Amino acid sequence: MGFTYIIEHMEEDDENSKVVPPWVELEYAHMRQLAGAESQVYFAHLSKNSSRSLNAKFAELASDGQAEAVCHESGVLDLIKESLGGSLEKVCLLDPKAEKELSPEDGDGRFEWFLFGGILGDDPPRDRTAELRVMGFPARHLGPTQMTTDTALGVTKRVVHDKVPLNNIPYIDHPTIKFNTKDSVEMPFKYIAENGQPLLPPGMRELLFEDMNKGFEF
Repeated sequence: MGFTYIIEHMEEDDENSKVVPPWVELEYAHMRQLAGAESQVYFAHLSKNSSRSLNAKFAELASDGQAEAVCHESGVLDLIKESLGGSLEKVCLLDPKAEKELSPEDGDGRFEWFLFGGILGDDPPRDRTAELRVMGFPARHLGPTQMTTDTALGVTKRVVHDKVPLNNIPYIDHPTIKFNTKDSVEMPFKYIAENGQPLLPPGMRELLFEDMNKGFEF
C-alpha cells in the first residue's frame, strides 16, 4: 500500500498563459512517476486555470506504473479535514528546519500523508515552508542541501515506502547539465543519481536548453 503525497502549491501562475509554468508542469508530472502506482499525489491550492490545465495534461499522459494525481483548488487544511477528519498527526511535513531526519520507520504506520510546501527549488531558499510549519504538523528533514520538490518526493518515497535509509540513496549535488561541447548549466540543487546522472523530469533538459538560448536573444 502506498502513501499520499501532497504538494501545497506556492508558485505563481505564468503571466502569459495564466497557468503553471512549463517547468512546474514537468516537475509535477515527474512526481507521479516517482511516487509509483500504489500512491496518490495531491496538488493543493492551485488556481482554477492551473487545476484544469494540469488535470487535462495528466489525462494525456500515460499512467501505467504512476501515482494517481488529483488537482485541488482547496488548501491542504481543507483536504486534511475532508480525508483525515482534520487530524494533523497523520501528516508529516518535510521541513528543512525539522529536528528529526526522515527514516524508514516513519513509514511503519505513524504517517499516512507526506506534505511538501514552498516554491519548486528556490535558489537561495526562501523558507516558504514556514507558512506550513506554523500549522503544527509533525516534521522531518531530508538533510541540509536544497532539493527540487520532485526530488524531495522521490527521496521520501524511497525512504518510507522502499525502506532505503536516507544516506543510502545515491545523490548528485549541484550537477552541471551539459547540452553540447560548449553549452552547459549548473543546477544549484541536490538530485537523486541514476546511472551517474541527475534524475531530472522527462523534458527538463530540453526546456533548460531552450530557456538558456532565450537568454542570448536580442
